[in-house]
Amino acid sequence: MGEYTILLTLIGFGAGFFISLWAKGYFDAQKIKASEDQASRVIEDAKRRSETLLKEAKLEAKDKLFKMKSDFEAEKKETLSELKNKEIRLIQKEENIYRKLDQFEKKENEIVQREREIINRENQVAKNESKYEQMLAEQKNQLEKISGLTAEQAKDLLIRAMENEARYEGAKLIKKIENETKETADKKAKKIIAAAIQRYAGDYVAERTVSVVQLPNDEMKGRIIGREGRNIRALEAATGIDLIIDDTPEAVILSGFNPVRREIARMSLMILISDGRIHPARIEDVVKKVGIEVDQAIKEAGELAAFDLGVHGINSELIHILGRLKFRTSYAQNVLQHSIEVGFLTGIMAAELGLNQKLAKRMGLLHDIGKAVDHEVEGPHALIGSKLAKKYNESHRVVHAIAAHHEDVPPNSVYALLVQAADSLSGARPGARKELLENYIKRLEDLEKIATSFKGVAASYAIQAGREVRVIVESETLSDEQSVLLSKDIVKKIEESLTFPGQIKVTVIRETRAVEYANK
Repeated sequence: MGEYTILLTLIGFGAGFFISLWAKGYFDAQKIKASEDQASRVIEDAKRRSETLLKEAKLEAKDKLFKMKSDFEAEKKETLSELKNKEIRLIQKEENIYRKLDQFEKKENEIVQREREIINRENQVAKNESKYEQMLAEQKNQLEKISGLTAEQAKDLLIRAMENEARYEGAKLIKKIENETKETADKKAKKIIAAAIQRYAGDYVAERTVSVVQLPNDEMKGRIIGREGRNIRALEAATGIDLIIDDTPEAVILSGFNPVRREIARMSLMILISDGRIHPARIEDVVKKVGIEVDQAIKEAGELAAFDLGVHGINSELIHILGRLKFRTSYAQNVLQHSIEVGFLTGIMAAELGLNQKLAKRMGLLHDIGKAVDHEVEGPHALIGSKLAKKYNESHRVVHAIAAHHEDVPPNSVYALLVQAADSLSGARPGARKELLENYIKRLEDLEKIATSFKGVAASYAIQAGREVRVIVESETLSDEQSVLLSKDIVKKIEESLTFPGQIKVTVIRETRAVEYANK
């Protein structure tokens, strides 16, 4: 029973196995058939699509080919048209070239003909030249016999005549140019200078540095000298200034090149005289205190000058040197006051010309800075001042204007010329400067002597304190144009022969007077 069950089980298992194999084969066959059907469908679709794409590609290729053919035809047509135009232009150029060749041939023939004519003329000219030379030689010999002059003498006469004529024509041209220039430049310059003078009204009397101390009585001289000269030696040692006590009544003379030290000595001596206590220890104490006061006054004077002009940024050491000009004079004109005036005048003129007014004022204020130390350093004060300005970092234009204000170096800017003009204006105005009477008279005599030394001058007069020379010339001897040359020659000789401040105007006057008398 058990074996039968096992057998049935085995049979059932085998039958199930075969059934499963058959089912599997069946399903696989169905799947394969389905796959083949699907593949055939895909292939059919692919065939249909490829046929469609092929048709579309053929159509597109045909369109592109047609378009390319159309473009090619259009380009070909355009190219042919352009080539045709070029061909036409080339034909025209060729025709022009042929025409020009014909013209060149004609001109060449004309040139050849002219060359022949010129050669013939040259031959004729050479013949005539030799003939004329022979005739000139004969005429020259005849002229020498008639005139009694050699050829060299006649040549000299002709050269002198031509030179006089050239000078006359040159003088006429100079006068014409001067008149044309004066119509514009002179009016403008006078306007600017007049405006500058009107807008700056400086004092006519400048401050002077006093070198004489008045005493209350002559007994004070003995007290200043002291026992065995101890007081005067102590004062001279402390100040560096020589005290001259002579027969001058009630006065002591202070002598020294340094104006600051001379001022310290003057103030110290006045304090000692008013105090009455004069001995070496007291002298040293007073001189020390006065030195501090003067130093402070110098600094304040420099700062005030810069403040009045509105000039800022000047080095403090340079301000201190500027303040020392308060105790420096030139022809009795205070140099600090003169520098302030020059600063104002330069600034005003710069403003009229549309230039930098502050820069111009700075140049004018510092132009005489070298005079503060010229007793200590050798050389012209303009160059000394320019070195000082450069040392204390002033700009190149300021340094140059200082150096050029007395022509120690040639001026290369309008600012330098303005400083020169303002310096002359400040020094030349009435009452600004003084000089010895003997020197003044000698200068006037020299001016008149120089003017009358020229040929054709009838008289000369130095006027306006030697600032102008009026020269009267003989109208029969000199013409108007020669008078122009004469004025320039006189100016040149004055500049070479004389030393003078500012400028001197030379006026040459030529006139013809006709006088008749009516009688009854």
